Amino acid sequence: MQRVKDTENLIKSTPNIGSIDPLYVDRAVSYRSIIINGLNKLVYRIDNDIIYIVAFWDTRREPKSQALQTE
Repeated sequence: MQRVKDTENLIKSTPNIGSIDPLYVDRAVSYRSIIINGLNKLVYRIDNDIIYIVAFWDTRREPKSQALQTE
């Protein structure tokens, strides 16, 4: 949990630090992601000055099926 909180604080201070997530490039909104540790990925989007966390998943799962779950 501490790594998640640290990552959230990092995103607050530097919103564009995450990479554009390739699973969401076909969407109208830009989604970014950060690998928290080797097993968890946090996906977020920025709308004006608000940061929305849209997905948090285990990176060992098949990514395309996870991207469909966040539509």
